[in-house]
Amino acid sequence: MATVTHIKKACTVNPLKMSQPIGAALAFMGLRGAMPLLHGSQGCTSFGLVLFVRHFKEAIPLQTTAMSEVATVLGGYDNVEQAILNIHKRTKPEIIGICSTGVTEIKGDDVEGYIRQVRATHAEVADLPLVYVSTPDFKDAFQDGWSKAVTRMVQELVAPPPANTVRDPAKVAVLPGCHMTPGDLDELRAIFEDFGLEPRFLPDLAGSLDGHIPDDFTPTTIGGIGVDEVRGLGDAAWAIAIGEQMRPAAQALHDRAGVPFRLFQRLCGLGPADEFIMALSEISGRPVPPKYRRQRGQLVDAMLDGHFHIGGRKLAIGAEPDLLADVGGMLHGMGAHITAAVTTTHSAVLAGVPADEVLIGDLEDLERRAAERGCDLLVTHSHGRQAAERLGIPFFRMGLPMFDRLGAGHLVSVGYRGTRDLIFAISNLLIADHERHHEPTPDSWRVVEDEKGEAA
Repeated sequence: MATVTHIKKACTVNPLKMSQPIGAALAFMGLRGAMPLLHGSQGCTSFGLVLFVRHFKEAIPLQTTAMSEVATVLGGYDNVEQAILNIHKRTKPEIIGICSTGVTEIKGDDVEGYIRQVRATHAEVADLPLVYVSTPDFKDAFQDGWSKAVTRMVQELVAPPPANTVRDPAKVAVLPGCHMTPGDLDELRAIFEDFGLEPRFLPDLAGSLDGHIPDDFTPTTIGGIGVDEVRGLGDAAWAIAIGEQMRPAAQALHDRAGVPFRLFQRLCGLGPADEFIMALSEISGRPVPPKYRRQRGQLVDAMLDGHFHIGGRKLAIGAEPDLLADVGGMLHGMGAHITAAVTTTHSAVLAGVPADEVLIGDLEDLERRAAERGCDLLVTHSHGRQAAERLGIPFFRMGLPMFDRLGAGHLVSVGYRGTRDLIFAISNLLIADHERHHEPTPDSWRVVEDEKGEAA
């Protein structure tokens, strides 16, 4: 079991962590026709907007209440009211997700009271779904904001089924963590459907941020799960939560609608994929389709091939807790040693990470420990590229943001196929690094030929 240590220093250097509000905002982007609204200054929203645009390479719907110094001191009701009315008038959203920021949390704005007053005063938004989530950015991290937003969606939107409701045995509510890409969700959707199940993802980034081009421009999200579908999740036969961060949302769905749930902390790796596939077979009452037996065989073969290159490597990894546990656990199973692990926030999953210590810190901490412990592979998001260059070791990009490569939203690391392809990608990176450092250069060949007298 890993010991979790919180680094205390005067300032963060080269941040690994991203804030709660943008984590919550991304969760709202998994709903159809949604407009996330950050209650704070314009700069808070601008930062998140730029980060998401660079990562997904897509138009991102994100608005702000544009709090000034005066508005912050006097209270933000007028700004919240004007923002809701303007968004409703100009974009016609199906839902507005309101996320607080540090400045408005410090002031103590009663946003839920503001929403009640806006509804009472303006009939045109009386029935518009307005979901507020408290996400101060001076505590917790991206993963926490996502988790809190999804939990609030469940509490505010899901309709408890009548007492005599017969649950649909094929309907499954799927609650994915923020460490899962749109590509991961598409892969999971196909797996569920192969077992005859009908998954409903909350949130569903695969519908809104999967890189497709819509027929018509819309200022809100262009896909995802609809508010009406969220309301109907209460009659699902099961809920599947993916990542420890989704336990509160799954528990909220159980408390509100009586939906039983199963939580999977990992879906990357042979063992986690086996557990997941067998659970779907049990839930659906169907045998495992032959295609997954073949995919499992392919993964085992990939593990045999890849362990020659991954086994024995000293790994430095920096990521949100669930992503660190998922990918780090898979690489540990391939024979890598996690000798430097840094994350962003506390989580129950960290105790099970196969490392001596997990630090809650920044990329400076990760780089320093990687250097001290002789790591030869760095795994983190794109902000770690300079550290890998200084360390002179291979760098595998994982997580958000990934702004210096295309296709970040389509990467897949779940299930048999996702794990197989991830092993190949990391192994090929290590092979290329080995070739770069050990193959003779054209000049060195010329020296050898000169010594043999075979060339002038």
